[in-house]
Amino acid sequence: MLTTIIGSLASICMIFGYMPQAIATIRTRDTEGIAMPTFLMMGLGSLFFVVQGILTDNWPLAITNIITFTCSAIIFGIKIHNDRKKKK
Repeated sequence: MLTTIIGSLASICMIFGYMPQAIATIRTRDTEGIAMPTFLMMGLGSLFFVVQGILTDNWPLAITNIITFTCSAIIFGIKIHNDRKKKK
């Protein structure tokens, strides 16, 4: 029971930690202050947690990290687009 509560709290923190950055980046398209390696590593970490969650049948872990991976992927995509546009 305690493990479930702690896991749920961690999920809520992770989702609400990623969502504001993703929303702000989508709205403004401003990625100037975003470090590419950071979001790449965070996105890959989330992807690996998705796999772990599926393999261990831990769906709260998988779903939380699907959401955080999606946010990271969106931010990463916008960052790549902006960096390419800046080079031209």
